[in-house]
Amino acid sequence: MFSKRSDGVKVKNLDPVTKAAPFFMPTRLGAQNYMETQFRCEAIDEFISRQRKLGNTYTYTHLMIASLVRLLYLRPKLNYFINHNVIYEHKDITICMVVKKQLSDEGEDVDMKFHFTGKESLPQIKEYLDSEIAKHISPDSVYGTTKDADALGKLPNWLFRLALKFVRFMDRHNFMPKSLIEASCFHCSVFLTNLKSIKLDAIQHHLYEFGNASLFVAMGREKVAPVVEKNKELKLGKVMNVGITMDERVADGFYFAKSLRIWKDIFANLDCLLDPMPDDGSKKMTIKKRKKTKKSKVKKSKVKSSKSKEQSALKKQQEKEKKLRIKEEKEKVKEEKEKLKEEKKHLKQQKHKEAE
Repeated sequence: MFSKRSDGVKVKNLDPVTKAAPFFMPTRLGAQNYMETQFRCEAIDEFISRQRKLGNTYTYTHLMIASLVRLLYLRPKLNYFINHNVIYEHKDITICMVVKKQLSDEGEDVDMKFHFTGKESLPQIKEYLDSEIAKHISPDSVYGTTKDADALGKLPNWLFRLALKFVRFMDRHNFMPKSLIEASCFHCSVFLTNLKSIKLDAIQHHLYEFGNASLFVAMGREKVAPVVEKNKELKLGKVMNVGITMDERVADGFYFAKSLRIWKDIFANLDCLLDPMPDDGSKKMTIKKRKKTKKSKVKKSKVKSSKSKEQSALKKQQEKEKKLRIKEEKEKVKEEKEKLKEEKKHLKQQKHKEAE
């Protein structure tokens, strides 16, 4: 009915296959793909420990959200969504997650929504997250989404069903009010669940048919598992499983695969998140390994070369000493032979004299 939305912009100049995909797969549930990947925790723990010494306290949640914000900024197709067979791009990067006020069966769930431009640095994201969560997890606070859900929940079932049908109709035809979209936790770029906080492993969660989230990420708890190193050596390592569910209509498999490699590179070199993205609109991010690692490699090579030089010098010295010993022994044998010869000569002369 209406072509404009308050939370998205219609994507133009699409190739025919991408444009036709929402018509062949009209529902989000019918187009979702599941996968699970592993993130190595050694680099994450080392970064958290190093930053703690500098007075900065980061958690896995801070790093996960910051990495997703950076990834969606670098890979804009991950921020697409489908509505009524049309592909849109979110106007910002929005991440939703459920926060419990208390870790108990009676603890209230708060569906929180965080908005980002994509250029934010890790310190900026941490400050924003901490202030918003602290503001809304206090016992007497009421989050906007919870307030709206409570109001709808008090309606009779028949009226609630009718109201929801009308909301779906408005959303489908792009005249759903901005206030309702903001109140809905189902309208976002990524829905994130932190199962690590409740000591559960990752799951492959479904996408919601209501709303427009094209990506669902589930963080699992850390655990020790067999891992293969770059030198193909099998050893035990600390890993975190992450479940990912994606709407395949927004991008092809090659795009998703490259995005996953970039995401893993970010987690392997988390220092790249400390600086914001440039304001000139550039979406190129150079991920550099820490200089400390390179220095340590140089030092190790220098130690190895100095050790080999010492060993070769010691070997030469030993060979020289061996040759000297052999030479001294030969000279000693020669002297003894000459001495025996002199004694024999002297005995012969005495016998000759006695005979005369």
